[in-house]
Amino acid sequence: MTLSRTALAWVQLVRGPAALTVPGDVLAGAAAAGGAPVRRLLPAAGASVCLYWAGMALNDWADRDIDAQERPGRPIPSGRVKPAAALAAATGLTAAGIALAATRSRGAAVTATAVAAAAWSYDLGLKHTQAGPATMAAARSLDVLLGAATTGRSVLPALPSAALLGAHTYSVTTLSRHEAYGGPRSAPLAALGATTAITAALTTTGPDAAPPATRTAAAAYAWTAGRPLVDAARTPSADRVRGGVIGGLQAMLPLQAALASRSGKPLAVPGLLAAMAAARRLSRKVTPT
Repeated sequence: MTLSRTALAWVQLVRGPAALTVPGDVLAGAAAAGGAPVRRLLPAAGASVCLYWAGMALNDWADRDIDAQERPGRPIPSGRVKPAAALAAATGLTAAGIALAATRSRGAAVTATAVAAAAWSYDLGLKHTQAGPATMAAARSLDVLLGAATTGRSVLPALPSAALLGAHTYSVTTLSRHEAYGGPRSAPLAALGATTAITAALTTTGPDAAPPATRTAAAAYAWTAGRPLVDAARTPSADRVRGGVIGGLQAMLPLQAALASRSGKPLAVPGLLAAMAAARRLSRKVTPT
């Protein structure tokens, strides 16, 4: 299917295919909290996607002057999407995301509101400060807790999963600060160290070995995130660093699969790994960064 010029601009604005990386947050959180029927999780997954797209639209609205210098081909600086339209889309998608979560429970609505608050704080001021990576990590961790809140049970069992996904997000966000011009080798090396530590945490479950599905997903996570980081550490150019960021985004899916499997939901692994393959294909047409 060929998109019109206008439709393609909007897909690029919200990084459409990258939204494949967010429903797994909800799945991992719900699995950690004890699980829930798919029909109960669908509104929360939809809320997660809406909030992600809202954050991307708001990001480009807030960075429109910077992008005019660094990335003039993006939808707003290229003139294909008006700034006011991007801001309106961000606002509408945020409202839709919170409304969808509210159909499940008050707790889910409160958590979705917290996700939105973190995303808006990041885009409108904290992105270019030292607090930026931590704020983005908080948004993704809260997205995991959104899944837990949707089950109607306590979110406390989901905190370890939220922390691991937040740690990965912190690492990727920190690295992304160098994707426009490249950076020091220490940036991808630090991200590689975080990937190694997270992989170890995924496969350490006490005295017993991690289940095969968890080990498979953890290995896919380590390879997807780690391979481009090794390349970036060798040559930390803008293209290589951007490759490391894209790999980190795609690695969200096997990370979510490993978290779900570790929580006793191994059947989530094939679907999330298939979604990762789809995200890779789509990222060749629309960049996820």
